[in-house]
Amino acid sequence: MRTATATAAAVTTTLIGAGAAAALAGRYAADAALRPEPGRPLPGAPRLSVHSADGDRVVLTRSLASLRPGVHGLTAPGIHAAVGPVLDGVPHDPATVVRRLLRVSHGALDPGTRVALTPQVYSGNPRTALGLEHADVDVPGELGPLPAWFLPGARQTWVITVHGLGAGREHPMVVMPFLHRLRLPVLSLGYRGDLGAPASPDGLGHLGESEWRDLDAAIRYALRYGARRVVLHGWSTGAAMAVRAAEYSALAGRIAGLVLDSPVLDWHTTLRNLAAARHTPGPLLPLTVRAAEGRAGLRAGHRPPFEDPGAVRVPVLLFHGPDDTLAPWEPSRRLAAARPDLVTLHTVRDAAHGAMWNADPARYEEALRRFLTPLM
Repeated sequence: MRTATATAAAVTTTLIGAGAAAALAGRYAADAALRPEPGRPLPGAPRLSVHSADGDRVVLTRSLASLRPGVHGLTAPGIHAAVGPVLDGVPHDPATVVRRLLRVSHGALDPGTRVALTPQVYSGNPRTALGLEHADVDVPGELGPLPAWFLPGARQTWVITVHGLGAGREHPMVVMPFLHRLRLPVLSLGYRGDLGAPASPDGLGHLGESEWRDLDAAIRYALRYGARRVVLHGWSTGAAMAVRAAEYSALAGRIAGLVLDSPVLDWHTTLRNLAAARHTPGPLLPLTVRAAEGRAGLRAGHRPPFEDPGAVRVPVLLFHGPDDTLAPWEPSRRLAAARPDLVTLHTVRDAAHGAMWNADPARYEEALRRFLTPLM
């Protein structure tokens, strides 16, 4: 009897210990989603070593990440640079990759520097980075003023851009020159938790479930200052915010269309992937995700964005692909298949989360042009 009692006590202690460990792991592993730090690379973002940087070339450690096609940013504390395509036919060590070095915005790419590959190609603001005139404006939000950049344009349809996880207002600058050429006014929004914006009341992010109200405030601002309709262009959790605004906003009738890049349409899997990227042990992943969902209030009474395809009421352009290891593209595929009358899926391969433009800017912008032209 004593042996059985001791065994039961040991099992109970083990279960309690595992539960406590899972709860702690949930708090830690979900920090990237629930305590977002704009501009800080997400967990699992590949780190690369700089071997040399000279003129218009940079040599990086060879990996799947350093071989990705297109245009990307390189970032580290105090450093930001932009790189173009891999250069073929250039003599180099087989263990390295040579890419076009487009610019070093600040810092230095000294040999041995560890950098992260990022979708953020520009650093600064639209004027300093792109030569585009803009105004710094405050959008009145329910928690206080929200910082935004406004780029004027001749048309009465505005594009409101909303960044996602691990990014800030600088990320949407990749599409600003294109939108400027179409003469579309752009409002690039900073929202709760961003630098210069109010904090969330609980200090946590909610994968768009509360943040969408800041986007709703931006819609009101745009309509107050001359917009007749708006197109919402969101990345990652910003895309989830755009969906929620289309579903819940009293001004949804003024939304002309949605552009969703790497949308987080399945927060359960996204939280699981974030936890796995932080090396949470496999057996703890289910409990970890439950703990994170509980912290974010994403369990009882909540359904994922566009879970019901019948909720789609405006044209939607989806940019997504199978290589997104953070937000799975299966929900995007299902949505496009269920609503071919309104939803267009632009499949992008060899692109990381939030980096659909980066993989092939020209192809991305052509799809965007075709989508936006009838909405102007």
